[in-house]
Amino acid sequence: MKRVTGIGGIFFSAKNPAALQAWYKQHLGIDVQSWGGAAFDWVDADGKPTPGTTAWSIGADDGKHFAPSQATFMVNYRVDDLDALLQALRDEGCHVLDKADDSEYGKFGWVMDPEGNKVELWEPPAGQ
Repeated sequence: MKRVTGIGGIFFSAKNPAALQAWYKQHLGIDVQSWGGAAFDWVDADGKPTPGTTAWSIGADDGKHFAPSQATFMVNYRVDDLDALLQALRDEGCHVLDKADDSEYGKFGWVMDPEGNKVELWEPPAGQ
């Protein structure tokens, strides 16, 4: 079974999200949108578009989104078969969180790494 196929997103929190978003926009040229982040479309080695997008977002430091982790960031990894991967991780003794989501954006599950960081696993909707 193939596990991670790419990075679906990078999310981090800030004490002042608007100011930090503005800094990244001004100094690094990231096209921060009104929802607080940007979407980077994937390209192949020749620069041609390929299916996939990586989200990048800064949110409020409210301590809720990344819980139970104490980290101020979370990486979202794209996977082919979320259910099979979560079961494999459980079988391997990993701390898989009980909560899972299935929405129009795809299926989401979470596992804690050995350092206590929450890792998001995402199976995109069919065709994406």
